[in-house]
Amino acid sequence: MKLDPEEQQYPETPERQAAPLQSEVEHELRPASETAAEPTGPHNPYEVLREPGFGRYLAGGVFAAAGAQMTNVAAGWELYSRTHNPFSLGLLGLMGALPVITLALPAGTLADRRDRRQIVLLFEFLAAFCLAGLCAASWYQAPLPIFYGLILLNAVCGAFMGPAIQALAVGLVRPEMVPAAMKWSSIRWQVAATFGPVLGGFLIQFLGHTAPIYGLDGLGRLVFCAFIWPIRTRPQEYSKEELSWSSVFAGWSFIKGQPLILSTITLDMVAVLFGGATALLPVYAKDLLHVGPAGLGPMRAAPAVGAIVMASVLTVRPPLQRAGIALLWAVAGFGLATIVFGFTPHYPGALGYPVALLALFSLGALDNISVVVRHTLLQVVTPDAMRGRVSAVNSVFIGTSNEIGELESGLAAKLFGTIPAVVGGGVITILVVLWVAKMWPQVAGLRSLEEAAAEGKALQTA
Repeated sequence: MKLDPEEQQYPETPERQAAPLQSEVEHELRPASETAAEPTGPHNPYEVLREPGFGRYLAGGVFAAAGAQMTNVAAGWELYSRTHNPFSLGLLGLMGALPVITLALPAGTLADRRDRRQIVLLFEFLAAFCLAGLCAASWYQAPLPIFYGLILLNAVCGAFMGPAIQALAVGLVRPEMVPAAMKWSSIRWQVAATFGPVLGGFLIQFLGHTAPIYGLDGLGRLVFCAFIWPIRTRPQEYSKEELSWSSVFAGWSFIKGQPLILSTITLDMVAVLFGGATALLPVYAKDLLHVGPAGLGPMRAAPAVGAIVMASVLTVRPPLQRAGIALLWAVAGFGLATIVFGFTPHYPGALGYPVALLALFSLGALDNISVVVRHTLLQVVTPDAMRGRVSAVNSVFIGTSNEIGELESGLAAKLFGTIPAVVGGGVITILVVLWVAKMWPQVAGLRSLEEAAAEGKALQTA
C-alpha cells in the first residue's frame, strides 16, 4: 500500500505516500562494534548491514526521503490553503502519476541497459533543480499552473529514478540477503517518513510559509548523492536483448507468468487505489478535526511510525511461516483501519484526533507487511537483467495507484463528501481482499519469504 518509497519516490509512495515516485533512505542503526558481535546464524538480521555500500545507501537515503515527505506535506497544505478545494489535492496526485504511466517502462529498460547508480545520481541532481524552482514559485506565489508544472517535472525525475533505485539496493547485497535488505530498507524509509512530515508540519507552523521546505528537500537530494557517489555495486547483469517494443514490455510479460507476483501487485494496487486516505489529510486537519498544520504533521507521520514498529518486528523475529495468510489479513486490516479513521470527526469531544492517530498508526503497520512481502517476492524471483523493467511495471501499477488514488479520493470527496469517500474506500479494500483470495489461491499458500528467496536463486542459477 502506500508507504513505500522506493516505489514511489516520495512516498510508494508508499498513501503509500508517494506523491511522485520515490526513493528511500536510512540511518545508522547500530555501531559497527555491536553489529560485529552479532552471531551469523541462519537468522541474523544484522549481517546485511556489514555489506559494503548498503549502509551508505540506507543512511544517505534518509535525507532524500525525509525531504520528499516534507514536500508532500507542504504541497498539500499550500494547495488546499490557496484553493479550499479537495479536488486540488487530487490534481496533485495526478501530476505524480502521469510521468510514471508514460515513462516508467522506458525508464525500466534504461535501468537494465545502463549503470543504475549513475541513473540515480543524474535524476537526483535534476530533482534538486526542480525543487529549487518550486521553492521560488511558492515564495512568490506563482500561478497554480506553474506550481503544478514543477511538481510534474519533479515527478518525471522520480519516474526515471524509480526502477533504477529499486534495483540498485539489490545490487549492494548478496542474493541470500535480499529479504533482510528489503526489511531494513523498509525501516529506513519509514524512519524518514516519520520525521519528515512532523518536521514539515512544524516548519509550516513556525515559519508561516512552505517555500523553505522545498529548498530543504532539494538539499536532501544532494546529500543523498554525496552518500552514494563513492559506492560500488556488485557486477550488474546488463540486458543483451535487442532494443524493441517487446523488450520494453518484457517486464509485464514476466509478471503475467508469475501468479504470486501478479496477485500481490493486484491486491496492493486496487486496495491503495480506493483505500488511501492520506491525500485528504489536509482536509481532516484543517476543516474536520481543526488541528492545523502542527496536527497535520503527526497525522502524516503516524502511518510511518506504525510501519517502523512493524518492520522492526519483522526484522528481528523469526521469518513469517505463513506469509500469504499474513498478507491477506494485513490488507483487510488496512481497510478496517481506513474506515475507523474516516469516522473520526464524529467521535465525541476531543477523542477524534487521538483515534485518528491510532488508526493511521495501525494502517501503516499493516501496510508494511504487504510492502515487505511484495518487494521481497519481486526482487528474489526476477533475474537481474530484468529487474529494472519488472520494477518499472511495479511502479506503474503501485506508484500510479497511489497518485490515481489521490485523484480518486479528491474527486470522491468533491462529489460525495470527505468522510463517505474515506469510509467507502475502506469497504472496497476489504472486498478486494476477498476477491484476490478467491481469484489466486496461491496467495494463501505462500509460506516463508526466505524459502521463496532460496527457490528464486535456484531458478536463476539453473
